[in-house]
Parts: sequence; structure tokens; C-alpha cells
Amino acid sequence: MKRPIDDWRRWIAENLLLGNPPEVIRAAMVEDEFSEEDAAREVAGALASPYVQGGSRIANRLRKREWTLTVYQRLSRMRAGGDVIERRERPSRDEFFEQYYFQNRPVIITGMLKSWPALTKWNFDYLRERCGDREVEVQFGRESDENYEINGPKHKRLMKFGDYVDMVEKAGTTNDFYMTANNASRNREALDVLWNDIETVGEYLDPGSAEKGFFWLGPGGTKTPYHHDLTNNFMAQVIGRKHVKMVPMHDTAYMYNTLHCYSEVDASAVDYDRFPAMRKAQVLECELAPGELLFIPIGWWHYVEGLEATVTMSFTNFLRYNDFAENYNTYQHL
Repeated sequence: MKRPIDDWRRWIAENLLLGNPPEVIRAAMVEDEFSEEDAAREVAGALASPYVQGGSRIANRLRKREWTLTVYQRLSRMRAGGDVIERRERPSRDEFFEQYYFQNRPVIITGMLKSWPALTKWNFDYLRERCGDREVEVQFGRESDENYEINGPKHKRLMKFGDYVDMVEKAGTTNDFYMTANNASRNREALDVLWNDIETVGEYLDPGSAEKGFFWLGPGGTKTPYHHDLTNNFMAQVIGRKHVKMVPMHDTAYMYNTLHCYSEVDASAVDYDRFPAMRKAQVLECELAPGELLFIPIGWWHYVEGLEATVTMSFTNFLRYNDFAENYNTYQHL
């Protein structure tokens, strides 16, 4: 069955705007279903179109921006230690903001959560005792939907927190259910007493902010697929360990961004035949243990997998400007 002609015309325009030579485009069309004359006519028509010509001007501006990003990429990779995520013991406020926040560099901070009662109090029994009767929101059915993160609102379910804790404790390894920041609007109120067991990291975060953090709870095997946030973010590990893969913001061109802030790439098993540009992406990995605080800079792509049952808190209320979403335009299919 032939592809509709408008699909072909969109494909021709896209390839011209990507800089592919007209003769290569014509050859691909002839290999598929076009005569040489028809292929030549369609490509010539696209080249003469004022719409494609206008798009070419925009494409050239975007290429300049991409070149700028490759400069930052190369400079970053020249830096000693640029291929690992540093671990720092309690850096001062000025050190953190000057060396990591303002430079868009990740870091694992140790020793900053020592005073949290949650690190010694929180376990399954404690969570059930404190909030077991509260109704919470959880995502279910994730394993039957490869776009479970994008389709998150479709997977929401209400249940007793104690019943959910039971499920996590007995689950083994699964990504089928997970309580994440996407469930925060209801769960922050339902689990409010647990916030008494954490303290604002005042060295870096604003204690007067209305934003008090997000609660994550899931069994081993939970996954958060490659995506980037629209803010700088702290991930504070309380129970269990997580494996994190991170790709710098300046490598966005290799991440196959298809919708909003999500990537098509499965970080747990990258298909390099389907996604060859991923070979160019710099992937930094770390394992986050209880008591550690991971700084995820804005725009950095990250994938997170629970190595066992985990509880994590995340925060965005930094003492410095963090409202980068105000001028963000979503990336969407037309």
C-alpha cells in the first residue's frame, strides 16, 4: 500500500531542512515507490516552496544554536573529572552554587542529611503505623504501557497507604506500580506527618518556601525513563539504593526527544541500531545510597531505577532562581 503523497511531502521537507542533499532524497524515493521523474518533480517542488524556504532560514538559525551546544560539550569533556559525578562531603553554600548550580554540573552530596530522623525511623512498619489509614494516589499498570510516564494520569489509582506499603514490601522486582512526584498533589496532604521526620537542607534550600518536597515509594525494579526536568532538582535518598544514568543538557541532540521532556530511548537496554546518535551521548552513572543527596541540574536527561524497595524525597525550592519553566515551549509532534 502506497504512502499518502502528503506524508511523502512532509518527509521531503523534513529531510531538506535537516540538510540532506536533494539527490540523496530523490534516490531514496526511487528505491521505494517513485519514478525518477516523479521523485525529481516532488523534490524540486519542495525546494521552490516558500514554506520550505522559510523553514530553511529557521533551520539555519537552529544549526547555529546546535553548534553553540557542541562547543560547551567539548569544553565540558576536556575538564578533568568531567566523565564522573563527583561526591562531596557537605560543600558550603557558596561552593555548591558556584561550582555546581551555576555551572550546570551534577554532584552527590554526603553528610548533609545526618540530622534527618527519617534516616533512622523510616521502615515499612513505621510508615504503616503513621499513615496506614490515609488514602493515597499510586500509579498502576505501568508494565503494560511502554509510555507509562507520558500516560501517567491514566494509571492513577486511590488506595489505603498501608495496603500500598504491604504491596511494596512483598513485591520483589517490578515496575508495575510506583508512587512518584506525579502523585504529589494528593499525597503530600495524606502523608503530612512524615514531613516531621525530614528537615530543610537550609544550606541550599529555602525553608520559607511553600514547596516542601515530593515523596517517592516503590519496590525494586521501578524505573523513571529518560527525561529532563524544567527545574534544578535535589534527590534525597532515604531507604534503599537507586541507579541513576545522566546525560548533559548539551547532548540533547542525541536523546531522541519526541514529546515534551521525554526521550524514546530505553536506558535499561539502548537499541543503538534504532537510536545510533546515542553513541555520541555522554552517559554518567552513579549509585545513590541512603543519606546521599544528588543534585540533578536543569536540562540534564536522567534515568532512575530502584535496586531494591526505595523511599526518596525530591526538592526544587533552592535559594537561587529556579523558575526556568516560565519560558519553556513544549516539544511536540505536529
